[in-house]
Amino acid sequence: MGQLKGLEPAEVKVATLLLKPGALVKKVELEYVGIEIPNDFIVGYGLDYNGKGRNLTDIYTVIK
Repeated sequence: MGQLKGLEPAEVKVATLLLKPGALVKKVELEYVGIEIPNDFIVGYGLDYNGKGRNLTDIYTVIK
């Protein structure tokens, strides 16, 4: 955040593709939310589990 302040932006907005309301520990002001999802473990689209699943083109819930 220090580097960002040094650029003196007029405003900063936060966007997230995925939001897990059940996992939030602290209130965060989000300007843009793609999808609200349950507090499940997910992989795909850059998210991985022990290096597996990152290259999947969709997002999947991990079921044990």
